[in-house]
Amino acid sequence: MNRVLIITYYWPPSGGAGVQRWLKFSKYLPQFGWEPVILTVDPGFASYPAIDHSLEMEIPSGLNVYKTKATDWFRIYGKSRVPSAGFAKNSDDTFRGKVSRFIRGNLFIPDPRRGWNKFAFRKACEIIEKENIRHIITTSPPHSAQLIGLKLKKKFPFVNWIADLRDPWTDIYYYGKFYPSLLSRKLDRHYERSVLKKSDEIITVGKTLKNSFSLAGKISENKITVITNGFDESDYNQVTPSHPAIFTMTYVGTISESYPVDGLIGALRDLHEKKPDFKIRFTGEFSASIRSLITAAIPDSCVEFTPYLEHSLAVQSIMNSSVVVLIIPDHKSNKGILTGKLFEYLAAGVPILCLGPADGDAAEIISKAKAGVTFGYNDIKGISEFLSSVPDNIFTPDKEYINRFSRVNLTREIIPLLDR
Repeated sequence: MNRVLIITYYWPPSGGAGVQRWLKFSKYLPQFGWEPVILTVDPGFASYPAIDHSLEMEIPSGLNVYKTKATDWFRIYGKSRVPSAGFAKNSDDTFRGKVSRFIRGNLFIPDPRRGWNKFAFRKACEIIEKENIRHIITTSPPHSAQLIGLKLKKKFPFVNWIADLRDPWTDIYYYGKFYPSLLSRKLDRHYERSVLKKSDEIITVGKTLKNSFSLAGKISENKITVITNGFDESDYNQVTPSHPAIFTMTYVGTISESYPVDGLIGALRDLHEKKPDFKIRFTGEFSASIRSLITAAIPDSCVEFTPYLEHSLAVQSIMNSSVVVLIIPDHKSNKGILTGKLFEYLAAGVPILCLGPADGDAAEIISKAKAGVTFGYNDIKGISEFLSSVPDNIFTPDKEYINRFSRVNLTREIIPLLDR
């Protein structure tokens, strides 16, 4: 088989959608004649916002996985404060909190995980020379991983370098929380443009993000291929769905102050007046202020907060729901936000309540899939009517459309980029 070196910071036992993306691609690449070789950080030197040991069971047998040590710059914050989604849930507005974010945004560019780069570069050079590698893929975030690819391309100009960018870089919705100076912004944009220009191919997860990277790098959109996140059918074949005893809504993921919840809370309050016997489950990480707003609006018996669940249990929770909830952060770039859980929701076949821009990428996919409805953040009436009508309104998702987001079909889309 041809070999491709995949350089990824996040790998089991780390949890999250970023881990699953290349874990699943590595599972299916051999079906198309490509043998993946993984380069990642040793967990003992890593900074993971979440741990999911169950994902270790999904690492394909015989897969070559190389691990290196790293300098863990997050230790200056303390291990217990490794951020999720780049401080997206950080509400610490004390002087100390602001200073820590300023340090992050101005001394660690593009991010603190670049402490892995020198070790990863050295090992990547060894792997390329020893195993005659001609294709490499760098995936981010952390975007510092793309600088490894940039350096490898300079040393080995013959390699085909594909940069996979799952999130915006300098346009990410929480970027301003780091108080970057003009000089820091300029340096970060320089890194971003260099990666966009000098990589041979670019993969990203949505059409809006494709357009954004095209403008940021001043490159043709023809250089950028959209390969979304997705779902693995095998994850769902192992779960037996059961209809919940009471009307149950489920939200999986992070909620910070950037996620507007006023409309949802108003609708929940209305729903409680009409149907007091319901439950809404929040699974993941949530800011204290958001949690207080929710618990102040509806009785404790109607709301449930649980911490991060391993992936199989999260799938079980989604499958055993009446409605699943998706909230897009309120930001100028929110039209292009496509979270990994959207595709998990689609696979479950449970009606989706989405709060976000009606003309966004997520809303378009939900509409084409006939899987739910997207409402404006403050559309209390619309959200309330949707929740009241779900038990009687049977959704018939377009399974053929949804199936294009299966991991095996998405892996198939990578192959033409590798064959070039």
